[in-house]
Amino acid sequence: MDKHVAEIVTFHLAEGVKTADFVALMQRTEGFVRAQSGFLHRQLTRGADGSWTDYVVWQDMAAAQEVAQSFMTQEFSAEVMAAIAPDTAKMRHEEVLWSMAS
Repeated sequence: MDKHVAEIVTFHLAEGVKTADFVALMQRTEGFVRAQSGFLHRQLTRGADGSWTDYVVWQDMAAAQEVAQSFMTQEFSAEVMAAIAPDTAKMRHEEVLWSMAS
């Protein structure tokens, strides 16, 4: 059995992008993400230092990598990328070894 994979993208917002506007923009990606095979969970967080994290859990590495590529071809991707400060986005995929929920 393949292990679940966490896709973790960290970044800062571009100058002048408001929090509420960015959250609304990311909510526009929900339909696409939910429709992808292997999607399990997603969270968007903002740290006190202004850093952001988009955390998505996928069924396996194949699903995570496939969706990461196709995300960039969607009509909303140019707007998402424009809202992120240049050279701040970092994406990694990590195997989920253990998880706990309420």
